Amino acid sequence: MSEFTVGESGFCVDGRPVRLLSGALHYFRVHEAQWGHRLAMLRAMGLNCVETYVPWNLHEPRPGSFRDVEAVGRFLDAVGAAGMWAIVRPGPYICAEWENGGLPAWLTGEVGTRARTRDARCLARVRAWFARLLREIVPRQSDRGGPVVLVQVENEYGSYGSDTGYLEELAGLLRAEGVTAALCTSDGPEDHMLTGGSLPGVLATVNFGSHARVAFDTLRRHRPEGPLMCMEFWCGWFDHWTGEHAVRDPAEAAGALREILECGASVNLYMAHGGTSFGGWAGANRGGALHEGPLEPDVTSYDYDAPVDEYGRPTEKFRHFREVLADYAPGPLPGLPPPPAVLGAPAEAALTGWASLAGVLGALGGPETVTPVPPTFEELGITRGLVRYTVEVPGPRRPYPLSVRGLRDLAVVYVDGERAGVLTEAEPRLAVPVAGHACVELWVESLGRVNYGPRLGEPKGITGGILHERQYLHGVRARGLDLDAFAGGVAAVPFGAPPGRHAPGLYRGSVTVRGAGDARLELPGRTRGFVWINGFNLGRYWSAGPQRSLYVPGPVLREGENEVWVLDVDEGRPDAPAPRLLPV
Repeated sequence: MSEFTVGESGFCVDGRPVRLLSGALHYFRVHEAQWGHRLAMLRAMGLNCVETYVPWNLHEPRPGSFRDVEAVGRFLDAVGAAGMWAIVRPGPYICAEWENGGLPAWLTGEVGTRARTRDARCLARVRAWFARLLREIVPRQSDRGGPVVLVQVENEYGSYGSDTGYLEELAGLLRAEGVTAALCTSDGPEDHMLTGGSLPGVLATVNFGSHARVAFDTLRRHRPEGPLMCMEFWCGWFDHWTGEHAVRDPAEAAGALREILECGASVNLYMAHGGTSFGGWAGANRGGALHEGPLEPDVTSYDYDAPVDEYGRPTEKFRHFREVLADYAPGPLPGLPPPPAVLGAPAEAALTGWASLAGVLGALGGPETVTPVPPTFEELGITRGLVRYTVEVPGPRRPYPLSVRGLRDLAVVYVDGERAGVLTEAEPRLAVPVAGHACVELWVESLGRVNYGPRLGEPKGITGGILHERQYLHGVRARGLDLDAFAGGVAAVPFGAPPGRHAPGLYRGSVTVRGAGDARLELPGRTRGFVWINGFNLGRYWSAGPQRSLYVPGPVLREGENEVWVLDVDEGRPDAPAPRLLPV
C-alpha cells in the first residue's frame, strides 16, 4: 500500500517526490461504457492522475432521494484499474458550467443566498448529502489501496464569498466522515480570492490559463511553503448559445503548460476531455465584468477545445501536450487505445407520432396550481424543463401591451390559442398589444441556471408578475413539465399523426442503425428542444448555434431499430426534414 503525502516542498509517494500530472474528466459527462477508453487516452497523453467534480443535484433530485451515487465509486474503481491517481472535488458547489453549479434547485429555492454559508439549514442539507456521498470516496482513498489522493474543499470560494467559517465546517465534516487524504482548495491567483477561499493547514492551489510564474508568485505571498499546483489549467474554454465557438492555439497552450511544469509545479488540465452535458444539465453564466449582465446559457457540448475532443479523439492539442508531458514521464508513454466504433452509415429517423405540448403536459406534467401571482420553477418542483402559465385578460378592454416582469428565461406566448411571439429577459414585452377578454398562455423555459457569480441560485420562471399595461394580472394557473418525467417513458402520452405543419410538441419515431457506433444527430429546420434515443437524453438543441449537432455515444445505439423522441418547444421551419444520424 503506497503512502501519498503532502510535504513542505511537494508531493511524495512512499517518501519519493512525485508530480501530479492530472486531467479533468467528469464521469457524469461521459457514457459509463466509455470511461475506460477516455482514461486510456489520458494515460497516452502522459497523465498519471484524473480529476472529477461530483454534481450534487444529479444525485439528489429531491431531498433525501438519492440516484445512482454509486456511479462515483464505479468511476473511481475505473481510475484505479487504469493505474491512475484521483482528485475528487465534491463541492457541494462545483461550478463546472453545470446547472446551478451543482447545487440542487430545491436547496437554493429553500435557502436562497444563504447557500454556500454557515446557514444552519444549508449545512444540515450538506451533512446529509456528504454522509451518503463519502461512502463512495472514503474506502477508495490511497491509504486504503484506492486511487484518491486529494479531496477539495468547496470550489473557487474566494471568488464568491468570505465565510471562511463555512469552509472550516466543510473541512471538519470531510474529516469526520473519514477523509484522511490531503485536503485542498482552489481559487484564482488574486489576493482577495486566496484570502476568502483558502484555509490554514489546507493545501492552496490556483486556477489560470497563462502566466504561470505570475500566478505562482501570488500564491507564494500567501503560502511560502508547500507544493505548487495549478488545479485548473484552462487549456480551452466553453461555448454559449448564440455566441462564437471558443478555440485556443494548440502550440500556445502547450507553451503555457510547459511554463507551469518548468516552475516545478503539478497541474490539472481543465479539461483534458470535456464530454457532453447530457440530460439538459448545462448551466449558464451572466455577462459583464461582475457577472451581473445578460444571461449566457451554456451549450450542450462540453468539448472545451480540449486535447481529447467530445468524441474521444486526439486533437492537435493532444499531440502538442503529449510532447511536453513526455519530458516529465518516468518512461515511454503508452500508445493510444483502439478508437471507439463509429456509426456504419448515415440513417434518417422516421417520426410517425406526435402529441401537442398540452397533451404531453397532461400526461407527464405535475399538478396544476392556481395562485394570485405566478409561482417559480422552484415552487413547482421543476428542475429542468417547462412551465405553462395561463392567465385571463379581463374584458371588455382596449388593446394594451402585455409584458412579464422577472422572466427567466424565455417564453413562447399564445393568445387565444394563436402564437403571439417570444419573450426574453431582455425583451419582455409582446410586440402586438392584447385586448380583453383573452386567454394568454406563456410556455416558459429555463435555459440553464447560473453556475458562477453572485447570481448563483436565482429562481427560474416568472419571478415578478404578468402585466397588462401597468396592471398585474392575478389568478395564474401554472403546471410544470420536468425533463426527469421522461425517465419513465412516454407510454401515457396521447400520440396521434404528425400535423401538416411543423408544430411544437413531442414527436416519436425510430431510426434504423446498421453498424452501431459513435454518431452525431442533426435536426435541420427545428428551433429548440430536447432529444432522447432509446430513453437516453442527449440534451438541448437550438438553431441559434454555435453547436449544430448532438453527440450520440455509440453505447446508446443498438443494431436495428432505435426509439427516438424529439421534444420541440417552438415552431420550426415548415419544410423541416427528418432528423438524421451521421458518423462522427
